[in-house]
Amino acid sequence: MGMEQDYHTNETTPRQPAGEPALPEDALIILPVRNMVLFPGVILPLSVGRPPSIAAAQAVAQADRPIGILLQRDPATERPGPDDLYALGCGASVLRYVTAPDGVHHLICQGERRFRVREYLSGYEYPVARVAWLDEDAAEPLDAELAARLHRLKQQAVEALQFFPQAPQELRGAIEAMDSPGALADLIASFMDVKPEEKQQLLETLDLRERLDRVLELLGQRLEVMRLSEQISQRTRETLTEQQRKHLLREQLRTIRQELGEDEGESEDLRELRERLAQAGLPEEAHEQATRELARLERMPEASTEYSMSRTYLDWLIKLPWSRLDEERLDIEQARAVLEQDHYGLERIKRRILEYLAVRKLNPEGRSPILCFVGPPGVGKTSLGQSIAHAVGLKFVRASLGGVHDEAQIRGHRRTYVGALPGEIIQGINKAGTRNPVFMLDEMDKLGGGAFHGDPSAALLEVLDPEQNTHFRDNYLGVDFDLSKVLFIATANVLDAIPGPLRDRMEVIELSGYTEEEKVEIARRYLVARQLRQNGLTPEQCRIEGEALREIVRGYTREAGARNLERNIGAVCRNVAMRIAEGKVASVTVGAADLPAILGARRFENESAMRTSVPGVATGLAWTPVGGDILFIEASLAPGKGRLILTGQLGDVMKESAQAALTLIKSRAAELGVSAQLFEENDIHVHVPAGAIPKDGPSAGVAMFLSLVSLLTERKLPADLAMTGEISLRGLVLPVGGIKEKCVAAAGAGIHKVMLPARNRKDLEDIPESARKQLEFIWLERVDEALLAALELRPRPRRERAGQD
Repeated sequence: MGMEQDYHTNETTPRQPAGEPALPEDALIILPVRNMVLFPGVILPLSVGRPPSIAAAQAVAQADRPIGILLQRDPATERPGPDDLYALGCGASVLRYVTAPDGVHHLICQGERRFRVREYLSGYEYPVARVAWLDEDAAEPLDAELAARLHRLKQQAVEALQFFPQAPQELRGAIEAMDSPGALADLIASFMDVKPEEKQQLLETLDLRERLDRVLELLGQRLEVMRLSEQISQRTRETLTEQQRKHLLREQLRTIRQELGEDEGESEDLRELRERLAQAGLPEEAHEQATRELARLERMPEASTEYSMSRTYLDWLIKLPWSRLDEERLDIEQARAVLEQDHYGLERIKRRILEYLAVRKLNPEGRSPILCFVGPPGVGKTSLGQSIAHAVGLKFVRASLGGVHDEAQIRGHRRTYVGALPGEIIQGINKAGTRNPVFMLDEMDKLGGGAFHGDPSAALLEVLDPEQNTHFRDNYLGVDFDLSKVLFIATANVLDAIPGPLRDRMEVIELSGYTEEEKVEIARRYLVARQLRQNGLTPEQCRIEGEALREIVRGYTREAGARNLERNIGAVCRNVAMRIAEGKVASVTVGAADLPAILGARRFENESAMRTSVPGVATGLAWTPVGGDILFIEASLAPGKGRLILTGQLGDVMKESAQAALTLIKSRAAELGVSAQLFEENDIHVHVPAGAIPKDGPSAGVAMFLSLVSLLTERKLPADLAMTGEISLRGLVLPVGGIKEKCVAAAGAGIHKVMLPARNRKDLEDIPESARKQLEFIWLERVDEALLAALELRPRPRRERAGQD
């Protein structure tokens, strides 16, 4: 249709142009259009956007008079003049005028009569022309010749409608009911798929017989094209049917040959599949499924998409190690030696692994628990799994679950589309080539949540349940696979992030961070040798002294694991490799004094002594997902109105701890020797540095309390003292979590004394022995014990309320 595309106005109501001469009676407002021709008796919608066209449409709508529709010669012309328009057009009445919310103006016009432009008038903001109306066939008698043309045109139009099933039934009835040859010719010409120039020629053909002949010719050409297209489609359908018939005959011929024992026609590919299937040792259910699929494959043409899908499925069924089991070397002494060789420290972890292997040796058919190693990054969770595989002589495979959000990634895709594959579990088993590998499910705490794709954690419940995984069903395979012989090991950084039902199916073994001594020993035994190999150095060419390793641990890393430690050792080795490659030296010994020139200035300093050198500063212990850490709580006093100001991105729990600590101090102000007037005339500001990092947790109550008491009594806290624990308004010290990680962080930061809740004494054995030797533990039942141990402050006893005013 000839809808205009240029919209430059947002007018919403018709307007009457001001200051223009009145239109003569024989004048028409002209609306230029592109790519469409309006015929008499036809109703068509128009969209206008050019300013002159909008003005013309608004003037016509307001004056309630006809409008002249003229076709542009060149659709690209933006401002058409008289020479750019055809001289013959169609006058139309505006049935409706609508302005859309987007500013586009829409007209619904009904063609009435042909007209010819006599002259254009000036003085208007839109085209106006004097016209002569053309009554080309009003008095034409319907003789036999015209009746024959009318009948033939109706036949062709009805035949054409048969090629358009979506055409409304009313249109066919309207065509058959028309008795005016000119009106029928105009209607068919309006909807015929021909160029606008050809439609304009039909509009300009005033002789009725000539116009009917031209419409019949054009419609006949379109009909011939549609008939040919239909014949081509029919032949295509017949060809497909013939191919199916030939395929059926081939299958019948193949069956006849098999009955006669003449099956030499079977392809080499299918014969190979049949032999592999016979040797695969599949269980009964899988063998029946593979046999049925192979029978289907024989009946398929090799060129079909379904053939390749079925062929891939059979490959998976046959390749899987249904009956292949590796022999386990369950020698406990050898396993102990492997664990000692691969890992330093982690005594409790090694002991639990050896117990696990011992039970597996004594009861091979028993259902072993699923081990889950939980700890900060870099503490050796994945390498422990590799060591277990090495110790028992089994294959090791790993599947990373970080970011897995689709159940199909665990349980496999259904074979309903091209590209379907088994899930991570079956793929790992296939990669191992055995039914009893050591299978590590890494990053269990980073599983994606359940959505419309299904919950992957729910799919893992069957995998990790010893009571169910004997009949694990992958959606792609469609048959049960026995996972009971797989030695599953899971890892996670944070235990709380693992879904509860999944966590309940595993035995959790927590790995804490390493102490300074352990990191130095790990670097000396493992990391230095590995980085020397990776950088092409020999021990004779590069030697890193023990004090240099200790300095890297103290001044350049602060982590629970050893990844950054290895990166810094790698940086030292690369520096040595560059110097040797340049030919400057033959060998290098790196001492602690050489590190600043290689690694830059120290990144971490022992801030405890510096920060606690004034009253009001306490060293607290915090737990983070990557291990323990120390934090400083600073309190300051300023003239004010008794407000408590808290800064440092504190969470709600830490804010409540500070408020509880201040309330407890106010209630014991007299016992502590603090004037009540001090609270009324001053503001107390509590700040936890590193303000851009959010901090929260129920373990800062003791540190908040001692920081405020230190400030108000002007007593400094010891620089080598750190603390953790929550307090109540009655002065009780409440237990907290993460004791092991916090104590390891305290030992790494050079702390010598830690104050812990007495009810956390049960966690003492979880703290690594090296950290226990370095730290002195002070167990707290009440805050009075903390005051005495940290500030040597013994609160004065309360006076009896009665008789001692």
